[in-house]
Amino acid sequence: MYLKRKIDEFLVQWKNNKDRLPLIVKGARQIGKTESINHFAKKYYSNIVYINFVLEPKYKTILSDGYDADSIVKNITLLDTKKKFIKDDTLLIFDEIQEYPDIATSLKSFKVDGKYDVICSGSLLGIHYQKIHSNSVGYKTDYEMYSMDFEEFLWAKGYDDTQIADLLKHMILQKPFGQTQFEVYKKLFLDYCILGGMPAVVRQYIETNSFSNTLEIQNQIRLDYEEDIRKYAQGLEQTKIASVYRNIPVQLAKENKKFQYNKLGKNARSREYTGCIDWLKDAGVISICYCLHFPELPLKGNYDENKFKLYYPDTGLLISTLDEEAQDDLRANKNLGIYKGALYENFVAEAFLKQGLGLYYYKKENATLEEDFFVRTKDVLIPVEVKANKNSSKSLNQLISNKNYSDIHYGIKLGDSNIGFENNIYTFPYFCAFLLKRYLKKQN
Repeated sequence: MYLKRKIDEFLVQWKNNKDRLPLIVKGARQIGKTESINHFAKKYYSNIVYINFVLEPKYKTILSDGYDADSIVKNITLLDTKKKFIKDDTLLIFDEIQEYPDIATSLKSFKVDGKYDVICSGSLLGIHYQKIHSNSVGYKTDYEMYSMDFEEFLWAKGYDDTQIADLLKHMILQKPFGQTQFEVYKKLFLDYCILGGMPAVVRQYIETNSFSNTLEIQNQIRLDYEEDIRKYAQGLEQTKIASVYRNIPVQLAKENKKFQYNKLGKNARSREYTGCIDWLKDAGVISICYCLHFPELPLKGNYDENKFKLYYPDTGLLISTLDEEAQDDLRANKNLGIYKGALYENFVAEAFLKQGLGLYYYKKENATLEEDFFVRTKDVLIPVEVKANKNSSKSLNQLISNKNYSDIHYGIKLGDSNIGFENNIYTFPYFCAFLLKRYLKKQN
C-alpha cells in the first residue's frame, strides 16, 4: 500500500525539467524517502540502478578510481554485472549516503556527463558531520522531506484536493464550517495528532482502522533515532545529544516552554549543549523556535539565538513519550488540552515547519506579553496564538491595539473553535493550520 506524498509531484516536475540537476532528498530516517523515490522510479524509468550504502557496503569502493561518472559506472558494473546503464533511460539511486557522503562529490561529473539521472537519499544524521571533499555546489538540487503532514494524512484517508480546496475556501471567505464538517475534520485531526505522520504508523492505522500497535511502532522509531545518535555522534556528545532529545517533552510541559539548560542537569551550561541542539536540528529530529528581539519585521536576524523553544517535528512521536495512563487517556478521550496546550503548540510548530514557515515567538522580559508564533505576508507581521481553551487572548489583543507594534494589523487564533472574526482576530480550527501559508498568500 503506497501512501501518496507531496514529493511525488516534485519528482515528476524534476524529471520534466530538461536541465535537471542530480537530486539529494534529505530528511530524518523512516519518513518515507526511499519508498517515495522507488515508487517514482518504477513508474517513470525502465532501468533503475539502486545502491544502498548501509545494506551493500561493498559499493563504498566505487570512487577508488576518481569522481568522474565513467569510472564510477565501470566500478559499479564490476561489482555487480547485472547492473546495466542505458543512456537517457537510467535512474541511478544512491541511498543512505550518510554512510558514504563522498559520493556527493561525484554529482558534478554526473551532471556534466548527462547520460544518467541521479537521486541521492539519506538521513541528516551524520551528513553534516563527516568530511566531504566537495558538495557539488551549483550541480545539485536539494529537497527537504518530512513525515506526512495533515494534508497527506487526509489523502491516505481518501480525501482529495477538491475537499482540501473547500477547507481553504472556508478560510478565505470567513465561512464557518457546518457541524458535521467541523466534527469530521476535528476527529481526523485528533487522530493525526496521536498518530503523527510516520508512514509506518499511518499505514498500520489505515490497514487496521485502529490504533492497534501504532504506539509500539512509534516507540521503536524513537529508539532507532537514539541508536543513530550513538552511531553518528562523536564521543561524550552522544550522552548530551540524547539528553536534549529526551528532555524536550518535559520542557514543553512547563508553563514557561523556553528551553532551559539547567533542567538537563544541575551544572549544565549552554556552551556545553549548543552543538548538541544544532546536531539534532540538522538530523531533522527537532525543530527550533527562536524568540524575537521585538515583534516587528523583518523576522530573519531579529531574534535571540540563546532564547528558543524546542519541538518534535512529529507530534505523534512527542505523544508517544507520555506515560501509559496519558496514552490511554489520549487514545480513548482525544483530550489534548489537558497537557497545558503543549501538544497543540507542538502540532502548530510542526504544521508551520512542513509548510516552510519560520518558527518565531516573543516573550517580553517582564513576562507581561507573550505570543506563541509569528508569520508574515509581504508587509504585515501576524501574531498567531494557540489556544487549548476558550480564554480571552490578552497578548494578542495587546499586540494588535498597541501602536508600538506598527507592523501588526491583525492576529490569528488557532483553537478548538469554528471560523470567526472579532476585534481584528481571525479564528480558525486547529485542523486548518496546514493551510495557513496558502491562506496568507491570498491576503497579499
